[in-house]
Amino acid sequence: MDLRAKVNDLEQQLSENKKELTETQNKLQNTSQALDKETNELNSTKSSLDNIKAELDVANTNLQEKISDIESLEQKISNLNTEIDGLKTNLNEATSKLSEMETNYQTKESEVAGLNEKNATLTADLDDLKTELNNAMSLGSESQEKTAQLSSEIQNLKDQLEGAKTENANLQSQLQELNNLLLTKDGEIQNLSGSIGEKEKLIEAQTSLIEEVETELSELKPPEIGSGGFVSDERVTCPMCGAVGHDIKQTEDKGKVLSYVGHIPMYAKKHVCKKCGYEF
Repeated sequence: MDLRAKVNDLEQQLSENKKELTETQNKLQNTSQALDKETNELNSTKSSLDNIKAELDVANTNLQEKISDIESLEQKISNLNTEIDGLKTNLNEATSKLSEMETNYQTKESEVAGLNEKNATLTADLDDLKTELNNAMSLGSESQEKTAQLSSEIQNLKDQLEGAKTENANLQSQLQELNNLLLTKDGEIQNLSGSIGEKEKLIEAQTSLIEEVETELSELKPPEIGSGGFVSDERVTCPMCGAVGHDIKQTEDKGKVLSYVGHIPMYAKKHVCKKCGYEF
């Protein structure tokens, strides 16, 4: 009777332990599903981060091209300014020469008025001076036209430079926004990594707890009933060293699944000798 009462108690404990094991496995399954969901969210976040980095690389490339264009425009403006300075110098020289020729022309005209006897010579000199004066005036007119043309080109280049600087400022603003978004995504990834670490620790703890429960279940399992009554542990003998009784431990053979109860596998049993470690 005592043995039957003990068997009944063991069966009740076994039932309670199986119930606790089922609840623990359900919790583990829920934890695994939550971990899969967070893993998917992390993968989605990483994909978004890769897209943002690609956009950032494109923006940096455009920025470098604009900076190169600005430098080229500035160099061209510098060259044009140098050319304008040279033209201004030539114009000043031509203006000075023109003023001098005008003075000489007026002097010659006075001499022509006072010296009729030298009319032929002075007329020839006057014609020469007029020719030089016309050439100088033509040179001055061409210089002024070229100066006006260069000034117009400089103004156009300045307008292009202002547009490039504005676009550069916009690209800098976009670059700053992308950098801020990148920092935010990095923070989210760190938080998700920490959460995954905690979930992994929880899974390890649940796995350890399941192993402990399985060990307790195997120890609490009632002895098998044969034709002559209960089979005593004394009859199980290690074929290697001959150990019997408490030196023989019964455990589940994880390599042999007999059936499934829901999602729970039911394993075959095997004996392990505590003295020599032989399994049979």
